[in-house]
Amino acid sequence: MILIYGATGYTGQLVLDECLASGVRPVLAGRKALAVKALAEPHALEWRVASLDDAAALDIALRGARVVIHCAGPFARTSRRMADACLRGGVHYLDITGEIAVFEALAVRDAEAKAAGVMLLPGVGFDVVPSDCLAAQLKRRLPSATSLTLAFHGGTGLSRGTATTMAENAGSPGAVRRGGRIVAVPPAWRSRVIDFGDKPRMTATIPWGDVSTAFHSTGIPDIEVYAAMSPATVRSLRFSRLFAPILRTSWLRRRLVAAIDRRPPGPSAQARAHAVARLWGEVRDPQGGCAAARLECPDGYTLTAKTAVLAARAVIDGRAIPGFQTPSRAFGADFILRVPGCVRVDL
Repeated sequence: MILIYGATGYTGQLVLDECLASGVRPVLAGRKALAVKALAEPHALEWRVASLDDAAALDIALRGARVVIHCAGPFARTSRRMADACLRGGVHYLDITGEIAVFEALAVRDAEAKAAGVMLLPGVGFDVVPSDCLAAQLKRRLPSATSLTLAFHGGTGLSRGTATTMAENAGSPGAVRRGGRIVAVPPAWRSRVIDFGDKPRMTATIPWGDVSTAFHSTGIPDIEVYAAMSPATVRSLRFSRLFAPILRTSWLRRRLVAAIDRRPPGPSAQARAHAVARLWGEVRDPQGGCAAARLECPDGYTLTAKTAVLAARAVIDGRAIPGFQTPSRAFGADFILRVPGCVRVDL
């Protein structure tokens, strides 16, 4: 049985829709009874209520589940409690985070998860399935690679959950990996123009989840991740370095979150239907070897629903590997190609 926790959120509802379209009837769970009931009853689905702060209630909610798709962020605040419950109950853990700190916190629980026979697989959405699979494909093409660069562009705007996570990290530094270690760098530390196949675009470094996961997937010690943005945005990010202490104040972060709560929950179905995301990656080795590839796929939220459900169904089919995993380690570099509309081109 698949349980969706945080099913009433924007992405949780997309995951539910994808389950139903795939013939899967999940159990829905969350902390607000009226909202979960209202979502479940039109589909005659079982529903359960539990707060992440109530370990006993959470244990009861997870009874009978084979796998949890955890959709309630920000995951820096919620992932540990759900992972604890999964380890206690022998339930496989999936989430849709893109937060480096969450990946690293779950990675250090690898031995604990193996002992419990539980797979801990964070990042089964746009963060980080397509980029992780692209990194694994590049490593497969150039096994001697010691540096990896990933980049992406495209999208339809942010859901409230994603925007809240960003607001709570306002003023924080960027991140890259050097010599196998995650290193803090200033926002928009480096910029470069990258050809995504449609046209060259300005990009700058961001602290994307692959700074963590791509290392676990490939062993490549030097990793940078770039996102497409306008030159004006690059300048603004660099200018923000001067105000980082102010951006980190709890007062300002609360104001940002309050403003986000007044926004629509996320991009419309029409906007998502017409959006395309494009990724690019390149690996190099000390001998001058190089391999590159591009990947085109649906917009991030549509893709997240599809890959999360594909991963959960793979678990139900017996393909869970106990311990901490990444998408490509769990299901292979070609996992992303199982999503309709995903096309990879080796350059």
